Amino acid sequence: MGWSDIIHLERLPIQKQARRGVELIVSIIVAQSAGVVGSMFTVSTLRTWYIFLVKPWWQPPIWLFAPAWMLLYTFMGTAAHLVWQKRRKKIAQEALRFYIFQLLLNAAWPFFFFALRAPGLALIEISLLLVTVILTTKKFWRVDPISGILMLPYVAWVVYATALNFSIWQMNFSMWQVYQ
Repeated sequence: MGWSDIIHLERLPIQKQARRGVELIVSIIVAQSAGVVGSMFTVSTLRTWYIFLVKPWWQPPIWLFAPAWMLLYTFMGTAAHLVWQKRRKKIAQEALRFYIFQLLLNAAWPFFFFALRAPGLALIEISLLLVTVILTTKKFWRVDPISGILMLPYVAWVVYATALNFSIWQMNFSMWQVYQ
């Protein structure tokens, strides 16, 4: 589903429009669920551990993270929906496998950083996430350029989050401690 499909959506039968609408909502819910899983590991340690860490001056306020992630998950879910529309193509199937893998990595990062309180391990994990997100974005782009564009804010955010993770690890822990 590209721009021309969106512009000419009214040409689709109402049943097909409704099905696509439901598929889009499900796709966004799947993406948002990664955030829900991740937040289960985050909330309990924000006030008991995280606030006491030294953080770089360029870290945004804590309240900004939830709305930023909600928007990013919405973009990701929409991008995945566009690729899903072309799921019969082998390249789309491969792109969707990468997407699911990066969603799992996305949901796992808070476990390493917050639940284990291990910014070093989280840095390794988020570095893998970043590579996977870039590869997913490239694959999405090849299937549907709009889906690739929708993934770009997520790429930028994960680059930023990786730098933030590294800075917090560097400012609070010995460079030789991975698990702390």
